[in-house]
Amino acid sequence: MAVDNSPVTVLTGFLGAGKTTLLNRLLRDPALTDTAVLVNEFGEVGLDHLLVETLSDEVVLLNAGCLCCTVRGDLSRALRDLAERIDTGQTIRRVVIETTGLADPVPIVQTLASDPSLPERFRLDTIITAVDAVNGAATLDAQPEALKQAALADRIVLTKTDLADAETLATLKARLHQLNPGATQVEAQHHDALTLLNAAPFDPDTKSADVRAWLNAEAWEARDHHHHHHDHHHDPSRHNAEIHSFCLTFSDPLPWQGVSSWLNMLIVTRGADLLRVKGILHLDSEPRPVVIHGVQHLFHPPALLDAWPKDDPRTSRIVFIVRNIPRETIESSLNAFLEASRDITD
Repeated sequence: MAVDNSPVTVLTGFLGAGKTTLLNRLLRDPALTDTAVLVNEFGEVGLDHLLVETLSDEVVLLNAGCLCCTVRGDLSRALRDLAERIDTGQTIRRVVIETTGLADPVPIVQTLASDPSLPERFRLDTIITAVDAVNGAATLDAQPEALKQAALADRIVLTKTDLADAETLATLKARLHQLNPGATQVEAQHHDALTLLNAAPFDPDTKSADVRAWLNAEAWEARDHHHHHHDHHHDPSRHNAEIHSFCLTFSDPLPWQGVSSWLNMLIVTRGADLLRVKGILHLDSEPRPVVIHGVQHLFHPPALLDAWPKDDPRTSRIVFIVRNIPRETIESSLNAFLEASRDITD
């Protein structure tokens, strides 16, 4: 039976990080039965797709360079083709998109949000980033794309850990956690498909919420608390000065007019530097939780969940992964919009 609104997993990681090896492992897992695989290549002739074992009948090669406008068009066409196959009765339960190591994953996410024919058929589920445990630190230092790939991830898979000494591995893990505390880190040999997949904030059929795991706001709070009380001399975030992440928390219900006006302002003025924003909101006009999720200039429509997760404190939490925007700038501007909105309604 065909499944509507199929989850999409984006598999990324810099050159040599082991994405294809990881993909082959995932495709062997019964959880990925009836999975379509889209492979993006760098150059005129794709090679890596020849290493992907043909365990799925739906392997499509996107032959193009970077994931830019041209490839976004290719991706839209490939996904629409998959949707047509689903309509004719073919079972496609999940889509995995493997990017080239030089790719910015943002255009893929933007494609899913911007093509009006896609959101009802496909939904972003998980961004998985493979990181080479041996060369990962040097790659993060030298390659902005690798830094962005790790910053955007829901799951970070550390590969080649058997070749890295304990100190190198621990230092890399600490740096990745500082860059993206909300991402779950998994060593490649200790995973299965279910560990890595299903990172969406809610089930699209039942709207049952797993937003707490999706946001993992506690990881940001623990990170901030730790670095507030300790010497920053050895702070791994010094390597990540351009890209950084944080979580804002609000105990009181928020006015939607203030939040939406502020988001629109931020998108217009700093959209290119909003790498990823995701949050759960407690609004003063709505007893149920509202989920927001955006990448750069594009935001998915706000999603209204059926109920708050069990034992949730019903606080608003918004996670930001940004480039060259101080936390204070975002926090002060949001507070100003919230205050103005409350003044209007009082």
